[in-house]
Amino acid sequence: MKLLILGATGATGLQVVTQAVERGHTVTAFVRNTGPLERFGDRITVVRGNLLDPAELAGVLAGQEAILSAFGPRLPISKADADLLQRFAVALTRGMQKSGVRRVVIESTAFLFRDAVFPPAHLFGRLFFPGVVRDASEMENIISKSGLDWTLVRPPQLTNKPLTGKSRTKIGHLPPFGFNISRADVADFMVKAGENHASIQKIIGVAN
Repeated sequence: MKLLILGATGATGLQVVTQAVERGHTVTAFVRNTGPLERFGDRITVVRGNLLDPAELAGVLAGQEAILSAFGPRLPISKADADLLQRFAVALTRGMQKSGVRRVVIESTAFLFRDAVFPPAHLFGRLFFPGVVRDASEMENIISKSGLDWTLVRPPQLTNKPLTGKSRTKIGHLPPFGFNISRADVADFMVKAGENHASIQKIIGVAN
Protein backbone atom coordinates (compact mmCIF):
# COMPACT_ATOMS: atom_id res chain seq x y z
CA MET A 1 0.00 0.00 0.00
CA LYS A 2 0.91 3.65 -0.33
CA LEU A 3 1.07 4.89 3.26
CA LEU A 4 1.52 8.44 4.53
CA ILE A 5 2.97 8.55 8.04
CA LEU A 6 2.53 11.60 10.28
CA GLY A 7 4.49 12.11 13.47
CA ALA A 8 7.15 9.93 11.84
CA THR A 9 10.11 11.30 13.80
CA GLY A 10 8.72 10.52 17.24
CA ALA A 11 9.52 7.32 19.11
CA THR A 12 6.32 5.56 18.01
CA GLY A 13 6.40 7.12 14.56
CA LEU A 14 9.86 5.75 13.83
CA GLN A 15 8.56 2.30 14.73
CA VAL A 16 5.61 2.78 12.36
CA VAL A 17 7.95 3.77 9.53
CA THR A 18 10.28 0.83 10.21
CA GLN A 19 7.52 -1.76 10.30
CA ALA A 20 5.66 -0.35 7.29
CA VAL A 21 8.85 -0.57 5.23
CA GLU A 22 9.54 -4.10 6.48
CA ARG A 23 6.03 -5.14 5.41
CA GLY A 24 6.71 -3.93 1.89
CA HIS A 25 4.64 -0.74 1.82
CA THR A 26 5.51 2.41 -0.12
CA VAL A 27 6.07 4.94 2.66
CA THR A 28 5.95 8.73 2.60
CA ALA A 29 6.72 10.68 5.77
CA PHE A 30 5.49 14.27 6.10
CA VAL A 31 7.57 16.03 8.75
CA ARG A 32 9.08 19.33 9.87
CA ASN A 33 12.47 17.84 10.73
CA THR A 34 13.87 15.30 8.28
CA GLY A 35 17.03 14.44 10.24
CA PRO A 36 15.77 11.40 12.21
CA LEU A 37 14.60 9.77 8.96
CA GLU A 38 17.96 9.90 7.17
CA ARG A 39 18.66 6.37 8.37
CA PHE A 40 16.04 5.04 5.94
CA GLY A 41 17.83 6.44 2.90
CA ASP A 42 15.92 5.92 -0.34
CA ARG A 43 13.62 3.29 1.18
CA ILE A 44 11.08 6.01 1.99
CA THR A 45 10.02 9.37 0.58
CA VAL A 46 10.42 12.27 3.00
CA VAL A 47 8.47 15.50 2.45
CA ARG A 48 9.11 18.52 4.62
CA GLY A 49 6.08 20.62 5.53
CA ASN A 50 3.53 21.81 8.07
CA LEU A 51 0.93 19.19 8.95
CA LEU A 52 -1.25 21.87 10.58
CA ASP A 53 -1.84 23.38 7.12
CA PRO A 54 -4.77 21.64 5.34
CA ALA A 55 -3.55 22.76 1.91
CA GLU A 56 -0.06 21.35 2.45
CA LEU A 57 -1.54 18.14 3.82
CA ALA A 58 -3.91 17.76 0.89
CA GLY A 59 -0.96 18.05 -1.49
CA VAL A 60 1.03 15.26 0.10
CA LEU A 61 -2.10 13.15 0.64
CA ALA A 62 -2.80 12.90 -3.08
CA GLY A 63 -2.39 9.30 -4.26
CA GLN A 64 -2.03 7.80 -0.78
CA GLU A 65 -4.17 4.82 0.27
CA ALA A 66 -4.04 5.28 4.04
CA ILE A 67 -2.64 7.61 6.70
CA LEU A 68 -1.02 6.40 9.91
CA SER A 69 -0.58 9.11 12.54
CA ALA A 70 1.58 8.93 15.65
CA PHE A 71 1.57 12.74 15.87
CA GLY A 72 1.34 14.35 19.29
CA PRO A 73 2.74 17.12 21.49
CA ARG A 74 6.06 16.77 23.24
CA LEU A 75 5.99 16.64 27.04
CA PRO A 76 5.91 18.89 28.96
CA ILE A 77 3.29 20.57 26.81
CA SER A 78 3.80 24.29 26.23
CA LYS A 79 0.92 26.79 26.34
CA ALA A 80 1.25 27.22 22.57
CA ASP A 81 0.58 23.49 22.11
CA ALA A 82 -2.39 23.26 24.49
CA ASP A 83 -4.78 22.67 21.56
CA LEU A 84 -2.26 21.10 19.17
CA LEU A 85 -4.20 17.85 18.65
CA GLN A 86 -7.42 19.75 17.93
CA ARG A 87 -5.70 21.90 15.30
CA PHE A 88 -4.11 18.79 13.83
CA ALA A 89 -7.47 17.01 13.61
CA VAL A 90 -9.06 19.97 11.81
CA ALA A 91 -6.19 20.18 9.30
CA LEU A 92 -6.14 16.42 8.74
CA THR A 93 -9.86 15.99 8.17
CA ARG A 94 -10.00 18.97 5.81
CA GLY A 95 -6.93 17.75 3.92
CA MET A 96 -8.33 14.23 3.60
CA GLN A 97 -11.72 15.43 2.44
CA LYS A 98 -10.05 17.67 -0.15
CA SER A 99 -7.74 14.91 -1.43
CA GLY A 100 -10.33 12.11 -1.36
CA VAL A 101 -8.27 9.83 0.91
CA ARG A 102 -10.53 8.11 3.46
CA ARG A 103 -8.52 5.65 5.58
CA VAL A 104 -6.72 6.93 8.67
CA VAL A 105 -5.36 5.26 11.81
CA ILE A 106 -4.56 7.64 14.66
CA GLU A 107 -2.73 7.08 17.93
CA SER A 108 -4.63 8.64 20.85
CA THR A 109 -4.46 7.82 24.58
CA ALA A 110 -5.99 5.35 27.05
CA PHE A 111 -6.65 8.31 29.38
CA LEU A 112 -9.96 8.66 27.53
CA PHE A 113 -11.29 5.28 28.68
CA ARG A 114 -13.67 6.44 31.43
CA ASP A 115 -14.65 2.88 32.41
CA ALA A 116 -11.10 1.58 32.92
CA VAL A 117 -10.62 0.28 36.48
CA PHE A 118 -7.40 -1.73 36.35
CA PRO A 119 -5.64 0.58 35.63
CA PRO A 120 -7.81 3.65 36.40
CA ALA A 121 -6.65 5.32 33.19
CA HIS A 122 -9.14 8.20 33.00
CA LEU A 123 -8.72 9.12 36.67
CA PHE A 124 -4.94 9.09 36.35
CA GLY A 125 -5.04 11.19 33.20
CA ARG A 126 -7.51 13.69 34.65
CA LEU A 127 -5.35 14.15 37.76
CA PHE A 128 -1.90 14.34 36.21
CA PHE A 129 -2.42 15.18 32.51
CA PRO A 130 -5.68 17.16 32.30
CA GLY A 131 -4.47 19.14 29.28
CA VAL A 132 -3.71 15.97 27.35
CA VAL A 133 -7.13 14.53 28.21
CA ARG A 134 -8.93 17.69 27.03
CA ASP A 135 -6.96 18.06 23.80
CA ALA A 136 -7.06 14.37 22.86
CA SER A 137 -10.79 14.24 23.59
CA GLU A 138 -11.43 17.17 21.24
CA MET A 139 -9.23 15.58 18.57
CA GLU A 140 -11.21 12.34 18.75
CA ASN A 141 -14.49 14.26 18.60
CA ILE A 142 -13.42 16.01 15.38
CA ILE A 143 -12.15 12.78 13.80
CA SER A 144 -15.21 10.74 14.78
CA LYS A 145 -17.58 13.29 13.19
CA SER A 146 -15.57 13.55 9.96
CA GLY A 147 -17.30 10.70 8.12
CA LEU A 148 -13.87 9.27 7.22
CA ASP A 149 -12.78 5.65 7.61
CA TRP A 150 -10.98 6.24 10.91
CA THR A 151 -9.56 4.02 13.62
CA LEU A 152 -8.55 5.54 16.96
CA VAL A 153 -5.90 3.59 18.84
CA ARG A 154 -5.70 4.19 22.61
CA PRO A 155 -2.56 2.77 24.26
CA PRO A 156 -1.71 3.10 27.96
CA GLN A 157 1.85 3.89 29.14
CA LEU A 158 4.34 3.45 26.30
CA THR A 159 7.63 1.59 26.72
CA ASN A 160 10.67 1.01 24.53
CA LYS A 161 10.55 -2.77 24.87
CA PRO A 162 10.93 -4.86 21.70
CA LEU A 163 8.11 -6.00 19.45
CA THR A 164 6.21 -9.04 20.72
CA GLY A 165 3.45 -9.17 18.10
CA LYS A 166 1.16 -10.35 20.89
CA SER A 167 -0.61 -7.18 21.98
CA ARG A 168 -4.12 -7.49 23.42
CA THR A 169 -6.89 -5.42 21.88
CA LYS A 170 -10.45 -4.59 22.84
CA ILE A 171 -13.03 -2.52 20.95
CA GLY A 172 -14.19 0.45 22.99
CA HIS A 173 -12.31 -0.56 26.14
CA LEU A 174 -8.80 -0.86 27.56
CA PRO A 175 -7.87 -4.55 27.98
CA PRO A 176 -7.97 -5.57 31.68
CA PHE A 177 -4.69 -4.91 33.51
CA GLY A 178 -3.46 -3.06 30.43
CA PHE A 179 -0.87 -0.97 32.24
CA ASN A 180 1.57 -0.53 29.36
CA ILE A 181 2.54 -1.48 25.82
CA SER A 182 5.69 -1.15 23.76
CA ARG A 183 5.79 1.47 21.05
CA ALA A 184 6.80 -1.33 18.69
CA ASP A 185 3.58 -3.22 19.42
CA VAL A 186 1.49 -0.07 18.98
CA ALA A 187 3.15 0.43 15.59
CA ASP A 188 2.51 -3.21 14.70
CA PHE A 189 -1.21 -2.80 15.37
CA MET A 190 -1.41 0.52 13.51
CA VAL A 191 0.26 -0.79 10.36
CA LYS A 192 -1.92 -3.90 10.30
CA ALA A 193 -5.05 -1.81 10.96
CA GLY A 194 -4.16 0.37 7.99
CA GLU A 195 -3.92 -2.71 5.80
CA ASN A 196 -7.52 -3.83 6.38
CA HIS A 197 -10.99 -2.51 7.12
CA ALA A 198 -11.76 -4.54 10.25
CA SER A 199 -11.56 -1.61 12.66
CA ILE A 200 -13.12 1.21 10.65
CA GLN A 201 -14.89 3.80 12.84
CA LYS A 202 -13.87 1.94 15.98
CA ILE A 203 -11.93 2.97 19.08
CA ILE A 204 -9.44 0.25 20.01
CA GLY A 205 -7.70 -0.26 23.34
CA VAL A 206 -4.29 -1.93 22.99
CA ALA A 207 -2.00 -3.27 25.70
CA ASN A 208 0.67 -5.91 26.32
